[in-house]
Parts: sequence; structure tokens; C-alpha cells
Amino acid sequence: MEGMSPVVHGFDWPDRFVVGTVGEPGARTFYLQARSGGDVVSVALEKQQSAQLAAGIDHILDELRTQSGNPFHVPEGTPDELLDDDPLDAPVVERFRVGRMTLGWDPSTAQIVIEALPLATEADEDDPLDEPTEPDELLVVRIPVGSARAFALRTRGIVAAGRPLCPLCGEPTHPDRPHVCGLPDDLP
Repeated sequence: MEGMSPVVHGFDWPDRFVVGTVGEPGARTFYLQARSGGDVVSVALEKQQSAQLAAGIDHILDELRTQSGNPFHVPEGTPDELLDDDPLDAPVVERFRVGRMTLGWDPSTAQIVIEALPLATEADEDDPLDEPTEPDELLVVRIPVGSARAFALRTRGIVAAGRPLCPLCGEPTHPDRPHVCGLPDDLP
């Protein structure tokens, strides 16, 4: 399908944009979900990608706050009216699994811009001479600074809500099997 343009799931001022999970700690699947009206798009991503996205958004917002003469009002914290602790919109239908994300700032609209691209297909990775191909689809979300702060706060909370970390090695513990570092079962 040479020359086909990718399907762009674009959300310029979404009604909702969140990270959420499906499943129990230790077996959770993370989703990035955007909604405008009745249009809902969910893409799967890794826990680490979720954490990096939240950290990246906070970094951009913190940098903007410290720039002298910055014309944008960037909140230090999350405005209460933007807090969102609700579960993902159901049904959660995975459009694709995220491979790469980009994060940026658009000063013309005072919005954070998040682009999520699908994981490369196996065929692309096997052939070193294969030219990078256009993705079949991508998710592009543009959110204002207050919503971006709320997104990052929620995402950090969801990432932290997983399995408890081992006090010896810092890796997540698993209730049904011995821990990788040999942590005795009777330790907290």
C-alpha cells in the first residue's frame, strides 16, 4: 500500500485524555485513551512508557513556568476541577500497541502535543535495508496546560498503584512466586 496516508486519530481539545489499566496488579494492561463526544480511541502502552510520558509532560510544564517573560499561565499543581479518577471508558478496544511516542509544546495554541505511533511490524525490523514505513495509524492529542497537569498526576498515581516494590532490590514483587532477588516470603 505504497503512498497510503496513515489514519490519524486526532484530538485537538479532547473531552477526556487519560492513562488507565485493565486487569489486576502484576497483570495489568496500560491504555492511553482519548475521547471527544462519542469518539473514543484506546491504545495499549507499557507501564514504563506511561511513567515517562507523565515525567515528560511535567518537565515541559516546569520548564515553561521558569522561563522569564513566559506569556502562558502554567499551573504548578493540578486544578481540582480537572482531577479525573474514573475508570477507562468501556468498552476498551485496543487500536494498536504504542511503539514510540513524541511529546512537544505548541506555543500557538498553548497546548502539549502527544503523538503515539504503533509498534513497528516484525517485517520492518527483520530487513535492515527496509526503509522506514509510514505507520498505518497514529494518535495525536493536544491538551491545554491544566489538563496536562491533571493527566500527569493521574498517570503517576496509576503507575504507582501496581505491585509493591521489594525493599531489597526495588523490583515489583509477585504474590504467587518467589522473588527474583531471593526475598524471603515473610518480609513485608
